[in-house]
Amino acid sequence: MPELQIALLAIGGVVIVLLLGFNWWQDRRVRRRMQATLPLVEKDPLFNEVEDSLPKRREPIWGGEDADSLTIGHLGTANEETIVQESEEPDPTIEVVIEVTFQSPISAQDLAEIAQPLRSAGRKPIRVFAQDTEGHLSRKINPASAYISMQVAVLLANRSGALTAIEWSQIWNRLQSLADQMEATIEGPEQQAVLEAALHLDSACAALDRQVGLTLRTRSTRAVADVVSTAKSMGFIAEKGSLAWYGDHGLVCFTLFRADAESFDAGMAGVDTLTLLLDVPCTPADTRAFGRMVEIGLELARRLGAELVDDMGREVAQGSDVSIDEQLQVLFAQLASAGFPAGSQRALRVFA
Repeated sequence: MPELQIALLAIGGVVIVLLLGFNWWQDRRVRRRMQATLPLVEKDPLFNEVEDSLPKRREPIWGGEDADSLTIGHLGTANEETIVQESEEPDPTIEVVIEVTFQSPISAQDLAEIAQPLRSAGRKPIRVFAQDTEGHLSRKINPASAYISMQVAVLLANRSGALTAIEWSQIWNRLQSLADQMEATIEGPEQQAVLEAALHLDSACAALDRQVGLTLRTRSTRAVADVVSTAKSMGFIAEKGSLAWYGDHGLVCFTLFRADAESFDAGMAGVDTLTLLLDVPCTPADTRAFGRMVEIGLELARRLGAELVDDMGREVAQGSDVSIDEQLQVLFAQLASAGFPAGSQRALRVFA
């Protein structure tokens, strides 16, 4: 055999060995990152006291008987707020991370164009974090910086249920296509591990999900404008078609809705039934969370010429709130113990 052929065969063998070694190294690196990002352990300390066989997420229960769009795009104004670095990071308890590493640093403008469309995977919100050349990770872009990677954090579960295989594939394929176009690398956990973690989170949250409702029934049909005006005069604030009551902490305590599910902004039709709703996981813990809603509800009923009734149709009387508030204290404690303090950002994400 000619010496040239022997040499070429030898070189080819060396190349194959190098490729196999590189692939092994890449696979090991991905698995290490996966384990660090999404640890799967038999007992999650954040879910201690939550039983293994929990019910699947269901519609929240009313009554006491069963008791982040992207901020990564502010490029037009290089003000101080935009440039400040944040210490914010993905939350591995409720989010799964896919990391896209660029072949070479890209500008803030290019990063914004890439990240801006990444808002959701089906019904699961997405948060995007960018890492600059100095290693800072943030959801805000510094127009003067260059960026080497981005972390796409996908919510594992919310009230629409656990992250599904379709939702996961949707965002993974979108990012894979982006990585191919930019000759970037993409890393993330395997689908089965993601789906198991999503089901675990969904089950844990289902056991803690409660909403407490009261109904206002007017004696005659009232104009929507009259209802809105009366509620606002008491301190309610218009918000997304409903009317919200805020506490001193600046967060919503409970909300007033039209019972027909229409917005208060929709048309001029009259209403005769309204709903007051206390969303327990999304309401900061308060020893009189329900009692305060009853007080406001009774006053609103008086002003509207209505009666306030519970989910069984029974008229609500002053002082009937004590037992329900006692039940809510137990639930507030359970939420905090499970790692979802009522009214916290984590709770607001998964109970949405």
